[in-house]
Parts: sequence; C-alpha cells; structure tokens
Amino acid sequence: MYGYIIRRLLLAIPVLIGVSILVFAIIRFIPGDPARAIAGVHASPEYIEQVRREMLLDEGLHVQYFTYMSNLLQGDMGRSTFTRRPVTVELAQRFPNTLLLAATGMVIASIIGMSAGVVSATKRYSIFDNASMLAALVGVAAPVFWLGVMFQLLFSVHLGWLPSGGIGTWKHLVMPALTLGLATAALLARITRSSMLEVLGQDYITTARSKGLVERVVIYKHAFKNALIPVVTVMGLQFGTLLGGAVLTETVFSWPGIGRLMVDSILARDYPVVQGAVLLLAVFFVMINLIVDVIYAFLDPRITYGNREVD
Repeated sequence: MYGYIIRRLLLAIPVLIGVSILVFAIIRFIPGDPARAIAGVHASPEYIEQVRREMLLDEGLHVQYFTYMSNLLQGDMGRSTFTRRPVTVELAQRFPNTLLLAATGMVIASIIGMSAGVVSATKRYSIFDNASMLAALVGVAAPVFWLGVMFQLLFSVHLGWLPSGGIGTWKHLVMPALTLGLATAALLARITRSSMLEVLGQDYITTARSKGLVERVVIYKHAFKNALIPVVTVMGLQFGTLLGGAVLTETVFSWPGIGRLMVDSILARDYPVVQGAVLLLAVFFVMINLIVDVIYAFLDPRITYGNREVD
C-alpha cells in the first residue's frame, strides 16, 4: 500500500508540471497587452514599460516560466499584480471558504443522492422510484446559476428566511451548499440506483436471502457495500469538480471563494494568482483521486495494487 501511494505521488509530479505549463501558456496567449491592462488605461508609456520589466514580460516565455518555477520550488508563488500581496496569502484567505462550500455540498449530495438511489433500487418501478429518477433527471439538467437564483427568489426575497449572499453565519452557507449539492445528488442517485440494481441481481444476494437474513441486513450489509465502488469514484470526481467548478455558485451568492478569485484575476490579468489557484486545485484533485483509490481497497479486498493484495 505504501509503495503504491509513493508511486502515485511521484507520477503526480509530471502531471502538475504539465498543468503549470498549460496554464502558463494559455494565460500568456490571451490577446492584448497585460502590462497595459495592469497599469491602467491612462498610464504613461514609461510606467507601462516598468510594469513589463517587473513581470518579465520583456523576456522570452521560457525565461518567464523557469523563473516562475524556480521561485515556486522555494515556496514563492509570486505577488498579485492587483493587490500586491503574496499569492499564498490570497489563496489562504479564499481556499478554506471554497473547501467548506464544496465539503458541505458533497455531504448534502451524499445523503440525498445515495439514500434516494438505494430506496429506488429496492423499490424498483414504484412511484418513489419514478419520482426520484425524474427529479434526478431535472437536477442533472438544471443549470447551477438558475437553481441558485431560484433559491434566492424563494428563500430570500419571498420568504426572507436566508440571506441572499455573502459569508458570515451558517445561514449564508445553506443556499450555495444546496445549489452545489442538489446537482451532484441527482447524479449520485442515478449511479447508486444502477449499481445497486446490478449488485442485487448477484447470486450471493440470493443466497443471503435464502438463509433467512433480514432484508435490511441484506441491503445495507451485503449489497450496499459492494455497490459503493462506482459511487465512490463519482463522489471523488465530483468533489474535485466542486472545488474547481463552484465559480458560478460563488458568483451568484457573492461567496468569497477561490473560484470567484480566479474569475476576478483573469479579468484583471493577474497572472500569478491564476497560476497559483490552478496549481492548488490540481494538487487537491490528484490527492482526491489517490484517496479514492485507497478507499477502494477497504471496500473490496479483492482489489490489488501491483502484485500484492491490500491488507
């Protein structure tokens, strides 16, 4: 197990290097003069040239990239060209908010999605099954920003129960977490139902029932655990998506997270912040995939890594 984790971490290095090169190149190929955008419309040519030298924009792309990577290896992600503060400070202030939002949304999605999926599979073709799958279809198709606006109209404008945006108390977290969680819950419900139906048709489930085991024990002890492997895969991917894809939700609810920071930084041509944010999200995405692989071993002991089984 430890050898597998080390190998995965080593393989993550070229992935992160590739991400850094890709983001570095894409940002700098955006049309326009970043020095002029940063300096301002009414800046003098001398000041624009000074900004260009400070950002090494007068050097070749390879020089800019290797300078950035050498500083990054020393723990220096640069300074924001907009706020002039270290990028690490900007990310440290915003990322916990995004992590809280994504984690809360994932908890909501897991509770609603897996519960609906299990009940739908055990009560196949019932009214609940048809209703929950229809709701899941609507949830997958509904745009996140539209869902967020509908929540604001209902709970803030008409009922006045929750604040329409911002951050502060737990009430500010409810609507954005629900917006993120419900879309993911719809996907998890469909995956859980499909996986449960496949497992419930296996011979060992029939054997367990023939032994006289209580149906609740058959469902949750034997079937649900074996049905979790594809569900865990989707949960891992979705959690990584929630971390990096909460841009619309954070914008609608004025949530000060890393997604909104990235959008503002792209508009302001704040290269160091954009690069740092993308690299941070890439690191977390790699770590989430590694954690999902480790969870597989505990769900199904038959899964092996390399030539040895995981104990």
